[in-house]
Amino acid sequence: MLIHPTVERLRSVGLHAMADALVELQDNPQAAELLHPDWLGLLVDREITYRDNRRLARRLQVAKLRQAAVVENVDYRASRGLDRALFQALITCQWIRDHQHLTLVGPTGTGKSWLACALGHKACREGFSVLYKRAPRLFADLVQARGEGRIARFLTAIERTQLLIIDDWGPEVLNAEQRRGLLEIVDDRCDKSSLLITSQVPIKQWHDIVGDPTIADAILDRIIHNTHRIELKGHSMRRRQTIQASEERHPAV
Repeated sequence: MLIHPTVERLRSVGLHAMADALVELQDNPQAAELLHPDWLGLLVDREITYRDNRRLARRLQVAKLRQAAVVENVDYRASRGLDRALFQALITCQWIRDHQHLTLVGPTGTGKSWLACALGHKACREGFSVLYKRAPRLFADLVQARGEGRIARFLTAIERTQLLIIDDWGPEVLNAEQRRGLLEIVDDRCDKSSLLITSQVPIKQWHDIVGDPTIADAILDRIIHNTHRIELKGHSMRRRQTIQASEERHPAV
């Protein structure tokens, strides 16, 4: 059977993965045993998988996650107080569908950023738009956007993002411009989209980080009343991993 014209027509209408699959099936002797509906099903599946992967790649590119973390690699054995049942519930991304928030708090090295990126990656896989920002970079971008007269466009882009990850917030007290920017971001997301914040500072001290009592009340009220909390503890996992690697290279005798 001459399939080259069909292959070219598939490519001409943008069905590249389906065209490739058709060539592969034609070259596979076992495919001759398949019924026509089975051929069609395989071709459609290949095209759908290809398009899903492209969309995921675009979402991950926009998200700019700091670490290549996935939820399947979470270490529940580490003694850091990670509630497995809660984290498994978060993996479903229902909290994002419900426009809820998540706070990840704990000492440095306990894996807050890694877990945040893993949840961000899972959200991308579930079809949500995600944006990762370290807190200092977010505030710097706010200042730059305001100075260049594009603050409205900048805030609109953030507002449309279904999950905003603000990593490593605190302990520096916010200045007036940072407070105003954070309030705008949080207010835009209230009951419409989700926020994930990681911090070394306990939540009870966040009021002091904002600095202005009135604005602090407004910001924290919009975050805390609708948030899941993960409070990690223990020593640095990075330090423990370094020690383990050293022991493996230089075993005791």
